Amino acid sequence: MKFCGIDPSNNSVVVVTDETDRVLVSRRCPNELPIIIGLLEPHRAELLGVVVESTYNWYWLIDGLKAAGFEVKLANPVAMKRYDGLKHSDDKDDAAFLAHLLRLGILPTGYIHPPQERALRDLARKRIQLVRSRTQHILAVENIMARQFGQRLSCNEVKGLSATSVDRLGLPTDVALAMKANVAIIQTVQAQIDFLEERLLHEVSLRPAVSLLKTMPGIGEVLATVIMLETGDIERFADVGNFASYARCVKSAHYSNGKKKGEGNTKNGNAYLIWAFIEGLILPGVSVTMPNVFSRKESQDQCVVATKALAHKLARASYHILKEKQPFDAKRCFA
Repeated sequence: MKFCGIDPSNNSVVVVTDETDRVLVSRRCPNELPIIIGLLEPHRAELLGVVVESTYNWYWLIDGLKAAGFEVKLANPVAMKRYDGLKHSDDKDDAAFLAHLLRLGILPTGYIHPPQERALRDLARKRIQLVRSRTQHILAVENIMARQFGQRLSCNEVKGLSATSVDRLGLPTDVALAMKANVAIIQTVQAQIDFLEERLLHEVSLRPAVSLLKTMPGIGEVLATVIMLETGDIERFADVGNFASYARCVKSAHYSNGKKKGEGNTKNGNAYLIWAFIEGLILPGVSVTMPNVFSRKESQDQCVVATKALAHKLARASYHILKEKQPFDAKRCFA
């Protein structure tokens, strides 16, 4: 049998090895699918699989190789750690290491979303990016008002501003010009956010998973869509603990003999899932529906701890909702 590892960047390093880790092919190729497939074609019959390291630009390569009939795996670089004492390492060594892990059967892999689902997921992420950009400009307008008048506008008041209403504020010319720039960007970004939301909700509104997730407190159509798309196939998680860990809702710590010995990788997991669960808790009145956990922690001046604890419970509830296809049960969640 033969094994292939590919390390993609602005070019791709392709390495093919045999059962003794002997390198049969080692070549740096341009990011052109026909060239890479042509390099692998003579080994297709004996090739057990092709491992592609998860980088920022793997979509085209994974999809192209799968369409060409190759068995493809996406390597999770966060879960791989090479020997620290190595004196030399380069892209060819890294690609050969991927093939080596595949041969040993210990390759840590990532989930490959189906292309259509991946496109919707990335559209939801683009919406989040635009919302964060809009927030920056809203805060900029609020800061201008605070500096000039000692007063603050609410978020909704800022969203309702126009160039005409800015002129009526009586600001100095240059200050008014700066605020108008912020207002114009807010309006433009808001239009794009509305357009993306319309597209997302049109694609997922009829899916049962979205309706079930919306039964959780604080989770509306947008957050339910994000949770569903970021989760993907719920069957890929062995149990609820794995899902909660993936959603960054568990502590990252190393213990020995009951004592903490260090921290793990706190960024290992899905940042968008924990954002969605915490975002749902921000809505007024949501915490009131979860009195036991939140009120106890809040009384101890641990609001952040309380929010994270509730997010953990929502994550666990989401797992069971998607797994069992049942609506949210508050008694079961907060018993």
